Amino acid sequence: MAIVALAGSPSANSRSTALLRHVLASFPESTPRGEIVLRDLPAAALVRADFDDPAIRRAREQVAAARLVVIATPIYKAAYSGLLKTFLDLLPQDALRGKTVLALGTGGSAAHLLALDYALKPVLAALGARHILDAAYAVDAQFTLHPQHGHVAHDDVLQRTERALADGPLPLRVASPLALVA
Repeated sequence: MAIVALAGSPSANSRSTALLRHVLASFPESTPRGEIVLRDLPAAALVRADFDDPAIRRAREQVAAARLVVIATPIYKAAYSGLLKTFLDLLPQDALRGKTVLALGTGGSAAHLLALDYALKPVLAALGARHILDAAYAVDAQFTLHPQHGHVAHDDVLQRTERALADGPLPLRVASPLALVA
C-alpha cells in the first residue's frame, strides 16, 4: 500500500477527517491507499493495548505497508487527540522509519497553529519518522459546511497541503485538490 491515512478525530463530523479525505482524493485513483478511522477501532482494544485484536493488528499492518502516512487530528488544548495518541502508542518504535509523514490539524483558532510541530512531531520522530513534511493546520473558519459533502476546506488550506506534498522527498505526485471543491 502506498498511502495510509489515520483519521484521529473522535467525531463523525470532523473537519480534520474532511481535510484528510481531500488529501487522499488528490492522488491518482491508481494509487493504493487505505484509511484507518481510529474512532471505529475497538475502544477496549485501544485502551488495553490489545495487540492481538484483529482490527488493531490490521491497522498496524496497514501502517507498516505504507510509504506515505497522512495523519489528521483535531487540536484540543494545544495537543493532538488522545485517540490518536492511544493508537500511536500501539505502533512499534520504528513504525515510521523510511516513511514520509504528513500531519494535518484543525482547531478553533490560530493559537494552536504550532501544536503539530511541538506536540505531534516529536512523537512521530520517536516512531522513526525522518521525512516529516511541513504540517498543514486550518482553523474552523477555513471550512464551509456543504449540505451533501460535509465540511469542505477553503482553497488556501488545500493549496498548503498540495505544496507540502509536492515539496516532499518522494516527490509526491498529486492531482490538484482544488478540483474537489468545485
